[in-house]
Amino acid sequence: MYDENKMVVAADVIIEHKGKILIIKRGNDPFKGMPALPGGRHEKDETIEQTAKREIKEETGLDVELTDILGVYSDKNRDPREHTLSVVFIAKPRNDNAKPSSDAAGIEWIEPEKIELDRLAFDHGKIIKDYLEWCDKKDTFWSSK
Repeated sequence: MYDENKMVVAADVIIEHKGKILIIKRGNDPFKGMPALPGGRHEKDETIEQTAKREIKEETGLDVELTDILGVYSDKNRDPREHTLSVVFIAKPRNDNAKPSSDAAGIEWIEPEKIELDRLAFDHGKIIKDYLEWCDKKDTFWSSK
C-alpha cells in the first residue's frame, strides 16, 4: 500500500554490452512478467553504488563496473508501492555469464532502439528514452525535466 510519508531509495542500472542493454522480465509484483531494467532497493549500511552492484549480481549473476550516472528519478508515481527515488547508473559487465536469478524471471540483451518503451515497468521507458539521448549528449537527466 502506498504511504505518502515514506520514501524509498533505489538503484536501477543500464548495462551496456556490444551495442545492447540488458532487460529483465520481472518475476514479482508489481508489474510481474513485464520487462524492466535491473535494480532494486537500497539497504542499510550500503552506498548507492553497492546497492546497484548487489542488485545486478542478485538478478543476473553479473559483476559490473559502474561507468556513469544517467540521472535521478523521483516522480512520486514511478512506483505504485511507495514514493521511490532511484539513481540510475550505466554499467559495463565484468563477466559474460548473465542468467536470471532472484526476482528476475528472464533476461534479454536487446538493442535499446528496438525496445517498446511503453511496455516497460515503472518509468523505465522514460529512463531508456533519456539514455538514448544521453548516448549523444552525455547529459544528466532528472525526473522533473
